[in-house]
Amino acid sequence: MQPETIVVRQRIAATRAEAMAVAADLARLPEWASGFATSARPDPAETDVWLVDAPFGTVRARFQVDVERGILDHDVTMPDGGIVHNRLRIEAAGDASEAVFTLVRRPGMTDAELAADEAAVRADLSRLAALCARMDA
Repeated sequence: MQPETIVVRQRIAATRAEAMAVAADLARLPEWASGFATSARPDPAETDVWLVDAPFGTVRARFQVDVERGILDHDVTMPDGGIVHNRLRIEAAGDASEAVFTLVRRPGMTDAELAADEAAVRADLSRLAALCARMDA
């Protein structure tokens, strides 16, 4: 059986290239993804891995970034050792773009926990859109 997913979408008043310039700059994660990253720094021992201080503990995030295709997928190793696969895309939408995050219910996750994760993702993507809008102003 496939796990339950929720697709969260956020329009961004910036082109995909402009939005990716912000979103793919992983050092800027705390500026817009504070539901995930209160701080972020590269792991000196491993390429493409960031050490992220999250509201739920320190995690390791391995990013697969493809700026041209708008891909910001990341596998997060949780404090308990479990791995959460996160799919984030920035899709072109005319002269704007849309951030699309696929939230997957983890085994044992309650409805309240899933709702809280969804709210955090919505807030993060809203902050990304606001940050991109300020850069254009």
